[in-house]
Amino acid sequence: MPNRPFLGIHAVDVFVRDQDQSLHFYTEKLGFTLAFDARLQSGDRWLAVSPPDGTAVLALIAPAPDSKDYKLIGRSTGIVLVAEDVIAKYEEWRRRGVRFQFAPRLRRIKFQHPEPSTAPAEPAPVWGGVFTQFKDLDGNSFLLVSFDEVNRDLEAKRRQLADKLEAERRATQELEIARQVQARLFPQGLPSMDTLEYSATCIQARQVGGDYHDFLDLGRGRFGLVLADISGKGIAAALLMANLQANLRSQCAVAFDEPQRLLRSVNQLFYENTADSAYATLFFAEYDDRTRRLRYANCGHLAALLLRRDRTVERLDSTGTVVGLFKEWDCSITECPLFSGDTLVLYTDGVTESFNPADEEWGEHRLIEALQRHRELPSQAVVSSIVDEVQQWSPHEQQDDITLIVAKCKEGHVGRQF
Repeated sequence: MPNRPFLGIHAVDVFVRDQDQSLHFYTEKLGFTLAFDARLQSGDRWLAVSPPDGTAVLALIAPAPDSKDYKLIGRSTGIVLVAEDVIAKYEEWRRRGVRFQFAPRLRRIKFQHPEPSTAPAEPAPVWGGVFTQFKDLDGNSFLLVSFDEVNRDLEAKRRQLADKLEAERRATQELEIARQVQARLFPQGLPSMDTLEYSATCIQARQVGGDYHDFLDLGRGRFGLVLADISGKGIAAALLMANLQANLRSQCAVAFDEPQRLLRSVNQLFYENTADSAYATLFFAEYDDRTRRLRYANCGHLAALLLRRDRTVERLDSTGTVVGLFKEWDCSITECPLFSGDTLVLYTDGVTESFNPADEEWGEHRLIEALQRHRELPSQAVVSSIVDEVQQWSPHEQQDDITLIVAKCKEGHVGRQF
């Protein structure tokens, strides 16, 4: 739509003798609100009130006694106020001391065509309504009316607003239910490991999101650490996250001895049950609690970080492409040992791709620096410290889900060394 010059009614003048007394009348008796009260350069006071819906402004002007405008005080203003229920407003204002000239009356007005026409005559529209007339302190008179058409329009607008509010209430309620359901999909308990102490968090940018993390008891002293980032955001991503979680957990029971076979099955199910454009980056690691051996597949996800005890950092890079985008899919499994004092860190891009007000990214290098600073803390404290630093770096509204897993290899005996 092209831009059009603004045009509106600024104010309608009502001439009064005493602005303060008139202000009290309009605000206290009629329920108007103060629109503005200012002192002009001339020294005149500019005072105006507005009806509750704010659609008009009445300027209450107190002219000098020797001016021509002074003679206009107490005139019939020609101003018509519209009320949904004239009788109710009449009773309310009369109790407050407003002077009405007569009780509300019913009037029907037939509007004729303004010009003769050779076309067949159409029934003239009839507008009906109730009206009355009142005066302010200075005798200025106003009509108070209701029209059938206006009332119908008001009722329609009220229904539309009520329907909108009800729809918003239902949407909010359904979103809260979805949040509660999704919260139950995250780990409700952490499998106990003798050689690994770990913690995780997921802070969603919206009430529901697409980040997924899990800890799976694979049996015989082996545990699965999972981190995934679903494409998209909000409800759509949350549904895909639930689908991926269900696929992964169901397939774990079938193929827990073969991680590669497990991930092929997960990809196939995710591919078949989602739209063509849906996919997820996934990091899956199997940790053997007896040998401290880590077998992992990085399916298009950000590189996990392995901070060795000697402060060196290893990146566990991608070993395959994303899950769910391709029917023909495979990945490779990589192994590495963990030693006492090592720290494994998995994270989603909501951590490293958080931006400060200067549009600078927090980045992997700041994450590594923060991990080195907090490496002596327990895993839960490390997680909390990293999240605090990210949120301080990016204090504005969170744009993406933040998910972080920190696992620290404990001191102690290990059954087999590499």
